[in-house]
Amino acid sequence: MAPGTCFVVMGFGKKTDFETGRVLDLDKSYRNIIKPAVESAGYACQRADEIVHSGLIDVPMYERILNADIVIADVSTSNRNAYYELGVRHALRPYTTIVICENGEKTPFDINHLLIRWYRHLGEDIGYDEAQRCQAAIREAITTIAARSAEERVDSPVYQYVQNLVAPNVAAASATGAVPAAGVAEATAAAYAVRPSHSEMIEQVDAAQRAGNWLGAKAILQGLIALKQLATSPGETLTDPHLLQRLAFVTYKSKSPGEIDALREARAILSQLTPATSNDTETLGMWGSVNKRLAELTKEASFLDESIRGYGRGFYLRNDYYNGINLAFVLNMRAAACTARDDAIADFVQARRVRDEVAAICRQWLQDKPRNEPADPNDPAVTQDLNTRYWVLATLGEALIGLGDDQSGAAQLEHAFALAPQPWMRGTTEEQIRSLRALLARSPLTNTRLDG
Repeated sequence: MAPGTCFVVMGFGKKTDFETGRVLDLDKSYRNIIKPAVESAGYACQRADEIVHSGLIDVPMYERILNADIVIADVSTSNRNAYYELGVRHALRPYTTIVICENGEKTPFDINHLLIRWYRHLGEDIGYDEAQRCQAAIREAITTIAARSAEERVDSPVYQYVQNLVAPNVAAASATGAVPAAGVAEATAAAYAVRPSHSEMIEQVDAAQRAGNWLGAKAILQGLIALKQLATSPGETLTDPHLLQRLAFVTYKSKSPGEIDALREARAILSQLTPATSNDTETLGMWGSVNKRLAELTKEASFLDESIRGYGRGFYLRNDYYNGINLAFVLNMRAAACTARDDAIADFVQARRVRDEVAAICRQWLQDKPRNEPADPNDPAVTQDLNTRYWVLATLGEALIGLGDDQSGAAQLEHAFALAPQPWMRGTTEEQIRSLRALLARSPLTNTRLDG
């Protein structure tokens, strides 16, 4: 017997919760929690980015929202599309809709009386134990709901509060050609099988990046953006933050046709996301990074100022160690380049204050998430935790060295190096520390070459 179907309503990639400034990687929520739970319960699982289609995504998406035996809606980061699609499902089907959300989210009034199943991110990642717990909870919810009678499993507030409302007859509608029945799902998929799905193209980008094929990753992303642009309304410009952020990243990593040219192109891509007023901390962090490297290569002060604004805005919105430690670094860069002693001292002192905050953030993270031996070291959630733990330890080490505590900083770096999942991580950190030491050696607090 063919498995039942589950359609997942949620955002893709990294999304910013603008109320809290946190960035959540929703792909990890899907791959590490939702999809394994659904499949272990015996259902075929699909998200909109996995649909192979031609033209507008709306038609096959609405078909699945109506026809799926179960819909799971993840409303984390207050994703507007997810809220709308959840509303469509509640209007069309009285039952078998499961709502989940990351537990740092504040849900709006209209859904806060629903049964919401919560899960927890560790920054952008999900810990191994949390992934296992959530998989079990969703699997249990699916099997429990499936065992109930139709009357017992009504979960749509529309059908709970509007008396005598009759749901659409899916079989009858299919007979008129309005929608396909669940039994013709394979024919529907074949009708749309004219190009790779969004998810398949993103997997190709991931594979190209792992192989260091930055130009290949760039070409695939440009193709995906062009296809998505075709599906937008005439005259409307596609501004998908996740795709543009990734395109900017692989563009500047390609260093083609030259590093400065690649950085300028990446900067132009990010400009489409209006970094001067954006509250997306991923955009702001990348804007800071691109302008920082341009400042190093061109010695143009305007790029350094833009980098400071990007990292600074990102840090004060998100209060995170990544934007914070980089903000401190570029403040030291500007202090070292400044010819006015008072301005140099102001930047140097501000860098120290930011590092104090960053060190506190890192220590709190390590206190809240003590490392335990994983049950399965090959589990993707374990790898994610190691990646994050590495950068927290490396950042704490850099912050301490920047504050003058070389001994404690070196100890934290050694802890980080012992965990580094990939060799390039250590090389990147060591290069940053060498550059930092050179900047600290030019401290305006002791260097009399400056004015004043």
